[in-house]
Amino acid sequence: MGKRRRVAERRNTTPAVVGGVIAVVVVGAGIGVYALYGGGGEADRTQSAAGHDEAKKNTGPLSATEVRTAAEGFLAAWQQGKPAEAAAATSDTAAATALLTGYAKDGHLKDVTLTAGTAAGGKVPFSVKATVSYKGLTKPLAYDSALTVVRGAADGKPVVDWHSSVVHPELKDGDTLVTGESGTPPVKALDRDGDEMTTAKYPSLGPVLDGLREKYGETAGGSAGVELRVIRGKASKKAELSDKTLVELSKGTPGTVKTTLSPSLQAAAEKEVAKTERASVVLMRPSTGEILAVANSNHGFNTAFQGSLAPGSTMKIITSSLLFEKKLASVNKPHPCPKFFTYGGWKFQNDKKFEIKGGTFKASFARSCNTAFISQAPKLKNSDLTQQAQQVFGLALDNWAIGVPSFDGAVPVQSAAPMGASLIGQGGVRMNPLNMASVASTVKAGVFHQPYLVSPSVDNRKLATASRTMSASTLSQLREVMQYTAAYGTAAEAMAGLGPDYGAKTGSAEVDNQKKANGWFTAYRGDLAAAGVVQAGGHGGDTAGPIVASLLKAGS
Repeated sequence: MGKRRRVAERRNTTPAVVGGVIAVVVVGAGIGVYALYGGGGEADRTQSAAGHDEAKKNTGPLSATEVRTAAEGFLAAWQQGKPAEAAAATSDTAAATALLTGYAKDGHLKDVTLTAGTAAGGKVPFSVKATVSYKGLTKPLAYDSALTVVRGAADGKPVVDWHSSVVHPELKDGDTLVTGESGTPPVKALDRDGDEMTTAKYPSLGPVLDGLREKYGETAGGSAGVELRVIRGKASKKAELSDKTLVELSKGTPGTVKTTLSPSLQAAAEKEVAKTERASVVLMRPSTGEILAVANSNHGFNTAFQGSLAPGSTMKIITSSLLFEKKLASVNKPHPCPKFFTYGGWKFQNDKKFEIKGGTFKASFARSCNTAFISQAPKLKNSDLTQQAQQVFGLALDNWAIGVPSFDGAVPVQSAAPMGASLIGQGGVRMNPLNMASVASTVKAGVFHQPYLVSPSVDNRKLATASRTMSASTLSQLREVMQYTAAYGTAAEAMAGLGPDYGAKTGSAEVDNQKKANGWFTAYRGDLAAAGVVQAGGHGGDTAGPIVASLLKAGS
């Protein structure tokens, strides 16, 4: 808190009545904590005087007086620079002491003023004003936060329920606040044409730009500025959250990182996802693996790269390649598509319980018949789908290095009913639009090319590879069923006018406690491949399909 003259603590014992409301001002070190509460002051004082009756006060709902007293004590101690005293008023003394001590010592925050708002039950909102001061540089900091008063587990006394977010809403438990030269210099991210990319131009690129700074800040040629930053702890890093700048005291000199993003296609992707809630899309080049666009309706999390969602029937692309290889299906040969098929004790069915009598596998793929795939489960080993995804499509090995954080998909080995469900993209299978755009790219290119946002030549990193490729027969059949689906199947409406060098697959993935399924769509056209998802959107052909098709058209 810096060197300050100590002022004897004093308390105004005569509350002032303002507009029928009692305003209590707790004054310490020349800084005020304000709490407003309604009439009934005499009853409150009587209740407070009776507060020594532990049998009555340590159980049951908290009274307004208990909430106010606990909140006032915590806030007053915090702003007076007494972290141990403030921490003693919380549910986790050790964690609170560490963070509150670091607030002043490591965060270099002083002149703290905390103003309490009106309590709602046990929750008390408050505003924070402080000054960030570091080596002669100063800047103000202001934000809103909240605390919740609960009964302590040991004795039932009112305490502040401790979480790091009490100190600042951007903090997760285990995170810290640090002011100093930023650990990572800023970077200027460039598109493939050499122009700077900013969130002002491309609103959903925030997580991507943060990831680029974290990855390349130290090596891109820039110098660090001075900042107050949230430094992520173990739990946050595991959740792949990046450090976050709260206040910039002095600008650093940015280095530059060139990406593969196309400015026109990125703008088109941003425009498309903005039309729909919870939409995400990725566009890439099959022949190289270059990512040309990535966009999300939600600007706070990069679902397109880091999402972990059941991909539904788009997974049937991988499953079909497996069935072709094992001679369990052939494009134009008859293939069963009954209304129902029971496997592992689960009864699976098709959308609206349809069936195809005497149909071919191509017809089943184009119409997305679930039972056509699950009926083959008894003939497969539990590990077959996992190996196919890993060895041919380069998925689920946790070794992609695209230039920013990403999730490479998950296809766990399962048995019985969950194994059957995994064949149609449910069960334990998890993907995101980046993964499924890569799947379509592998079909188009005939070989897996790991997607990347920054060229591997920038940092000599090694890209992931697949251990084998599909046979010529399997690849030919896979392209045929995807082309047929784009022309005549569930993807035909979205892909209208984009043929003939194209292929597509729709998907719908059921999610527990969600009325509408997640709608998926993945497709290729020429040397472009894309995939998208609209969460809680319904059928993929109607929701994600138009987004993907629009980008494939824009890139031609």
